[in-house]
Amino acid sequence: MAQNKNSDEVIVTPKGDKTAKSQVNGKDKEHSLRLEFSDNNKLQELCGRHDAHIVHIEDRLGVQIVVRGNQIAIFGNVEQAEKAKIILQDLYEIAESGLPITPSQVDAALRMTDGLINTRVRPSDLMSGQAIINTPNKKVSPRSVQQHVYVNALKSCSLVFGIGPAGTGKTYLATALAISMLVSKQVKRIILTRPVVEAGESLGFLPGTLEEKVDPYLRPFFDAMNEMIGQERVKQLQEQNIIEIAPLAYMRGRTLTDAFIMLDEAQNTTAAQMKMFLTRLGEGSRMVISGDPSQVDLKHGQKSGMKDVLEVLEGLDGIEAIRFTEADVVRHQLVSTIVQAYNERDRQINMRLGD
Repeated sequence: MAQNKNSDEVIVTPKGDKTAKSQVNGKDKEHSLRLEFSDNNKLQELCGRHDAHIVHIEDRLGVQIVVRGNQIAIFGNVEQAEKAKIILQDLYEIAESGLPITPSQVDAALRMTDGLINTRVRPSDLMSGQAIINTPNKKVSPRSVQQHVYVNALKSCSLVFGIGPAGTGKTYLATALAISMLVSKQVKRIILTRPVVEAGESLGFLPGTLEEKVDPYLRPFFDAMNEMIGQERVKQLQEQNIIEIAPLAYMRGRTLTDAFIMLDEAQNTTAAQMKMFLTRLGEGSRMVISGDPSQVDLKHGQKSGMKDVLEVLEGLDGIEAIRFTEADVVRHQLVSTIVQAYNERDRQINMRLGD
């Protein structure tokens, strides 16, 4: 690719923050920014196999990125070039910290930069250091600004609500912290539960033992745990009753101490169930309650326990309610598009009903 020979080229090193905006005949002119990195191996990690990460950043931001040796040149609109500079610098810092640079990390940096461009906070601040959750098989870090807020709440509060659409990391991040706290002996066990409200079926009509009946409903937890500590270790911990699964109805009458307790699909609890569950909290325990208020499967006219409890408890000391939107979806990019499309359809319906 041709090098930019213009005399008004702006050269920026990772430590500098010099930017400029030049004009030719009153119009904005394409700018170039240059970065220089000291470790070629880390730079290769940043670029990805066959420069896949670089190509992804180019496509998302509409810039041109040229890699020569240990230098990178960025050409394009000044605002987008500045975003690309921040992303590349931050991904390099993340690589230096020992975290792998994966496509999901690149997506996270792109997503975070949009929300942080006018602040002094950078994606590397949110995806490294204190934000990292260490599990035996992998390090887990936030992939959006709101996920970072959620992780901080999970680490500091005894009761946290995670509210929002599928794919925003509510269950995954909570499971990661549960594993981390179990391994570091901050808690003695993990308890997983959820209401069983599925297509009119009740547990009594499903085959197998109680655990076998509930297991399909808690698959997201086990998928995450298998990834973080391995399937065999998960089975061992279940056999030792250190990881316990139970339908919400079986929680009545218990006091749960020294435990990390997760309630998933909380939008399908009734107000009475939610109150019962909350009062199970014992000494040395913490609770994470997650759900999507747009996916309520309760009978018509029955108020969601999640909606009810937020009306009662939100804002009280020691309780955090973290709300996610489709912008925080970290699954396949199409998932965010799908969520947005459904939300727009629902908005249009509500507008017509309001006329």
